Amino acid sequence: MSSPFTLVLTGQSLIHHDVRQVSDEGFTAIKSLIQRADIAFTNFETTVFGRHSGWPMKGSYFGCSEPMVLDALKDIGFNALALSNNHAFDLGPPGILSTLEEVAARDFLHAGIGADLSEARRPGTKTFGNRSVALVAMDAGPGPATMYAADATDRRPARPGVNGLEVSRIFEVDPSRFEALSSIQETFQSSSMERSNYAQPHDPPQLHTADDIDFYGTIFRRANENKRRILVDEASLEVHLSAIRKATAEGTFVIAYLHHHHWEPSWREVPVWVQMFARACIDAGAGVFVSHGAPVLQPIEIYRGAPIFFGLGNFLFHLNEGEVVWSAPEVWKSVVATCRFDPDARLRSIDLHPIVIGGERLEARNYHERVVPVPVPAALATEMIEDLAARSRAHGVSISLEANYGMISPC
Repeated sequence: MSSPFTLVLTGQSLIHHDVRQVSDEGFTAIKSLIQRADIAFTNFETTVFGRHSGWPMKGSYFGCSEPMVLDALKDIGFNALALSNNHAFDLGPPGILSTLEEVAARDFLHAGIGADLSEARRPGTKTFGNRSVALVAMDAGPGPATMYAADATDRRPARPGVNGLEVSRIFEVDPSRFEALSSIQETFQSSSMERSNYAQPHDPPQLHTADDIDFYGTIFRRANENKRRILVDEASLEVHLSAIRKATAEGTFVIAYLHHHHWEPSWREVPVWVQMFARACIDAGAGVFVSHGAPVLQPIEIYRGAPIFFGLGNFLFHLNEGEVVWSAPEVWKSVVATCRFDPDARLRSIDLHPIVIGGERLEARNYHERVVPVPVPAALATEMIEDLAARSRAHGVSISLEANYGMISPC
């Protein structure tokens, strides 16, 4: 017979330091909170420089970590990791293979990357107590096509990489802007091969109407207003929903995970396409949906009794000295969410414990020294929970303020 269980979810863990030696009472309290959960989940926002080696595949935003950071995450209490994100391919295919090897050696529930596409798409499964749990993890980019896993064909070997949710970005522009872009393209496009030449190493995007133009890799569409649209590919969507349905049909509790960087102009807002995708995952049977990418805390929704965490921001966020691009205060604030489920996997309650990475004095621009999260003091806890409650209210969720933390009681 199944038992009640708890699931802890945190912001993403961009971890480059071994935090096991950090002596801080606040951090110890957070670890204790995480360690009490049956399942403790985070996004492993890096790649492992391990036995398979690898080479940097990007410039300023490159990052990799030694295998010992996985031991640090174990020490905190995590036992489930999403691996699908924009840093997973920072060392190329060798980094994918090393990460898989090191994560498996530590017995994490994990998903989101693979030695080929079939493996990358496969849900991770693990039994916690008497409950089977599956993780379906994917990344929607934007990222180079070469970072996503591919199966072998008779002419191409397999490519280790990330499990991708295929989306396209289209800029709708008014007729005058559309004609200006078309004129520029006609001026410099001297042959039919020009578009293909500049598409490499990617295939050029497919155009479906005379109102679309491929402006050197970006699709612009003639429309009545100027707007960016993110469109989810239906075939890709169905692949992921089928994986959720199959796992659910086998009696497994499914965590659906998405990483993406297709943000709204305000990081704090939920993109409409993400809400639609999250709800589709719940409709397919997922017991919870969680997302990272925008490095800030986003609203929470309860849909058909299942929690949707549109963005949990950061839990660990290790920067290089002098790196100040992430100076916005909201980057360093998040919550640790403890979800309680009954034996039938119905959500009973959610506790939201506010944290701040490195302490509340965010005016001190010592971002590279902000190594671990700590609980926030009462005044800041109230401010954070009230702000999250106001934004989540628009999604039909009521968050009450308890003793320095928030609570959701959907039943």
